[in-house]
Amino acid sequence: MNVLAIGCHPDDMEVSCAGTLAKYKKLGHHVVVCHVANGNLGHAIIDPDTLRDMRRKEAQRAGALAGIEVITCDVGDLMVYPNKEQRDKVVEVIRYAKPDVIITHSPDDYMPDHTAVSKLVFDASFAASVPHYLNGEAAPVTPIYYMDTLAGVGFQPTEYVDISDTIDLKLEMLECHESQMKWMRDHDHIDFAEFVRTCARFRGLQSGVQYAEAFTQCYAWPKVTTKRMLP
Repeated sequence: MNVLAIGCHPDDMEVSCAGTLAKYKKLGHHVVVCHVANGNLGHAIIDPDTLRDMRRKEAQRAGALAGIEVITCDVGDLMVYPNKEQRDKVVEVIRYAKPDVIITHSPDDYMPDHTAVSKLVFDASFAASVPHYLNGEAAPVTPIYYMDTLAGVGFQPTEYVDISDTIDLKLEMLECHESQMKWMRDHDHIDFAEFVRTCARFRGLQSGVQYAEAFTQCYAWPKVTTKRMLP
């Protein structure tokens, strides 16, 4: 099975679904992660051009730990909009990855870039299936799963994935994003790894395992399937 996770910033997958992606890989599936935004505004001191390059390398290192292919649309932070230009970038990503399932942000996440990516993925997944659009090879209509919001605020899961065997790898991948993790520890006094572990433990308590990640399916025809698409 081909799995495509489309997030906004270079550490969003590690926060919300890296345990699930690592589990897919362990089961022998092919996983591609795409970041729509390049994370260039994610620091108070490092200039955007330098940070853009840093965060791309951090994302590549994180993906390599789990054997995940990492690509980017390279859109600037706070410049993500559900317009035709960016939708077409995501169409190209979908046609490249040929996914059997797509994971992305919830439409009700906490910041505009995240919700814009959610809308872009929904729109692009339909456009990618139209044979004559952009003169490319049409992709199948693909089930979409929305991953948890930050801290789970306002999110009501319909699916859980047991990540008890991949939680350590998930956090190791998260720590690759040094530009974010170090700043939060040193200046915001936030241990973000502990934050993420706590959220996974909470979802685990809900679903009867040690650690879990939470999702909800996109209930739009004809994306709904009777198959279990999550690992």
